[in-house]
Amino acid sequence: ISDPDRAIIMLWTERTYVQGCDASVLLDPTPENPHTEKTAPINIGLAAFDLLDDIKAAVEDRCPGVVSCADILIFAARDAASLLSNGHVHFDALAGRLDGVHSHAAEAQQDLPDSTFTIAELIQNFKRKNFTIEELVILSGAHAVGVGHCSSLRARLTAPADQILPAYRGLLAGKCAKGPDPIVPNNIRDEDAGAVAATIPGFLPKLRKVKDFLDNSYYHNNLARIVTFNSDWQLLTEKEARGHVHEYADNGTLWDEDFSDSLVKLSKLPMPHGSKGEIRKMCRFVNHH
Repeated sequence: ISDPDRAIIMLWTERTYVQGCDASVLLDPTPENPHTEKTAPINIGLAAFDLLDDIKAAVEDRCPGVVSCADILIFAARDAASLLSNGHVHFDALAGRLDGVHSHAAEAQQDLPDSTFTIAELIQNFKRKNFTIEELVILSGAHAVGVGHCSSLRARLTAPADQILPAYRGLLAGKCAKGPDPIVPNNIRDEDAGAVAATIPGFLPKLRKVKDFLDNSYYHNNLARIVTFNSDWQLLTEKEARGHVHEYADNGTLWDEDFSDSLVKLSKLPMPHGSKGEIRKMCRFVNHH
């Protein structure tokens, strides 16, 4: 993969959600279970699986049967967040997680927040995992990096001008017309500069001029109506969420700190009560495979 750091961030922050932090999203389909989480339509575009395989193999070579794939994913995401933010996002992650032995596409499709969600659906979805409206807004800031498939942003291509800057809508429409399901950067900052200049003349974002930088640029973009997903724009439709968007647009340092704290909370999401876990030998398969 060309951008392993952002792929790791997307894999963890957006998909460590169904069974808690148990690395269930890493399991490959098998004849016994042909529809694991990673095959769910909502999980289109996930990457970094090969990288995690390599890390796991190296760890197993040195310390067989000691470090779970769930811990490896958390540690990799911690380091990726630090690298992408130039050290501004940093947190301590404890070890000791077990890997789950169940992974089902239907559960992922039902449980994960979707890019088409309304603000009410987003709030309810996060509330089920004990996350507040503020934490919903904080974690959405991960969209400062990464890419999205056009199939996940179709609603933005027909959204009215009060929801999306028409020039940006045109830019997305042009890119999405180039194939069956192309990818586009989540952040306009990471678009081709020439395309942005041609589509939005005079566009000068109040952003750091560093590609793939994990910062508060997402909030500036949201207020300017140049975010990629309907679920991003929805944050502006509820009073408390909108207030936090303004708060983090105004204070990038505060977002760095609060995002770090929210990642710690995310890393502690437990497996469902009564679940059995193990330390997988390979991240793609349960041990009895």
